[in-house]
Amino acid sequence: MADTTQPRGTIRDLFDAAAPCVAVSFADEAADDEIAAACAAGMDMAEIRIDLFASQQVDDVVDRVRRFSGVPTIATIRSVAEGGSWTGSDAARLALFEAVVPLVGAVDVEAASTEICGPVIAAAHAHGCLAIVSFHDFETTPSASELTATIADARDHGADLVKLATMARDTDDLRTLARVLTDDHGVGLIVIGMGESGAASRLLFPFLGSKLTFASAGRATAPGQLPLAQVAATFASLAPDYAARRH
Repeated sequence: MADTTQPRGTIRDLFDAAAPCVAVSFADEAADDEIAAACAAGMDMAEIRIDLFASQQVDDVVDRVRRFSGVPTIATIRSVAEGGSWTGSDAARLALFEAVVPLVGAVDVEAASTEICGPVIAAAHAHGCLAIVSFHDFETTPSASELTATIADARDHGADLVKLATMARDTDDLRTLARVLTDDHGVGLIVIGMGESGAASRLLFPFLGSKLTFASAGRATAPGQLPLAQVAATFASLAPDYAARRH
């Protein structure tokens, strides 16, 4: 199991805090010392990318997820349609979500996965787990009105947080995302502009209210993802509460 010495509190504490939060994604090959090193380097929570696991048998997945004990965790089983590697059935994916919700602090399920989105939210809430409902567009940034409608739909289905990750092609797209982020939608938001033009959003949007940013500690899992060391150094210099979590 990962041996972490940095105090962080629960995942709810982190999402409720004013300070920026940083997540790093891991697959099943991550060693305990890699997880601990990421914690020491500034990671607040780990996203466990179950869709990237070599084995997706329930017992194997549960064993691997247990290795993140002591680290605030998000379980994600990302579909191929939204940039992940899951090609199995919805029934098998739901079974995996139901198996891991007692072991993690949050789950991430796509709004587009209409067959399982509601059941995953229900399973998460039954175990006191947060439900993140996510939307990805790897080609464009939809209009503010379209994104607002996506947020409202996810909120009305019980999402605790809504994640929007869109391809930011220029500063106009960043402005669209910033405008949506700073409106009051009655639910917590994670907003990310992907791609080279969106990289600034990964550093700046947490200061506008985005509840989480993702950084890489090795392999990036999305276009434009920045190294953990760079994100942590920026946040430590600008956010005293984030810096305080490191000590």
